[in-house]
Amino acid sequence: MRIELVTAPGTAGRLNEDWTAVSLPASGEGGVLVVLDGVTPPAGGDGGDGCVHGVPWFTARLGGALVELSGSRRDMTLGAILSEAIRRTADAHRDTCDLSHVRTPQATVVMVRWGTDAVEHLVLSDSTLLLESPDGAVRAVLDDRLDRIPREALRLVATADALRNAEGGFFTAAADPAVASRAVTGRTPAAEVRSALALTDGAARWVEMFREGGWADCLALVRKSGPQELVDRVRAAESADPDGAAFRRWKTSDDATVAYVEL
Repeated sequence: MRIELVTAPGTAGRLNEDWTAVSLPASGEGGVLVVLDGVTPPAGGDGGDGCVHGVPWFTARLGGALVELSGSRRDMTLGAILSEAIRRTADAHRDTCDLSHVRTPQATVVMVRWGTDAVEHLVLSDSTLLLESPDGAVRAVLDDRLDRIPREALRLVATADALRNAEGGFFTAAADPAVASRAVTGRTPAAEVRSALALTDGAARWVEMFREGGWADCLALVRKSGPQELVDRVRAAESADPDGAAFRRWKTSDDATVAYVEL
């Protein structure tokens, strides 16, 4: 089995709000991959998110709960695990923080859990999961709700807040366990999955923003040269367009996480 993880902050000296981990049981059968992309409060808002801890604290808490539950509770679906992990994380700071705040710390989620019989997956919000079959075909698992919203609308803080975790908008893992029901989930026979690649949107820019290749090209690049090469290429494209003249974007450079597992 090959496992490679890379995560890098978008700006030097600034905390990385992404989080990733892979856990393998002592039995050697199966495992779990988790990738989270913490949501940065938008510029032009009220200057806070109602939490005294911040986004990195939230992603670490939520990620730890997801990994622990995925390994210890094989009887639970990934959706049920996400719901319970959100509840646990909310309980850890509901006495000190305003969890009703629309920008309470939150994150996108990618989870993959594999065993001898099946590979389960869950995707919530705009991180990406690629599943490769033994014949080399690559399937992108996406939650495209955010892509359906006009970018102009999301540039307005009040409009973006109104669409956050709301009908007709987009959903993230925040303080409401019920949001787990909004995730894209599925189950694939283990024999039909050769590898899995999870990307936060900062790494997926190579495909989605800079159009350097398709999803199959992205996975092939990571397999050949490793996750760091993908991040390096994204950084090179960002540096070549520092003002966003060619590729309009909110952040010149974003946190980027790449997690690759060959099963």
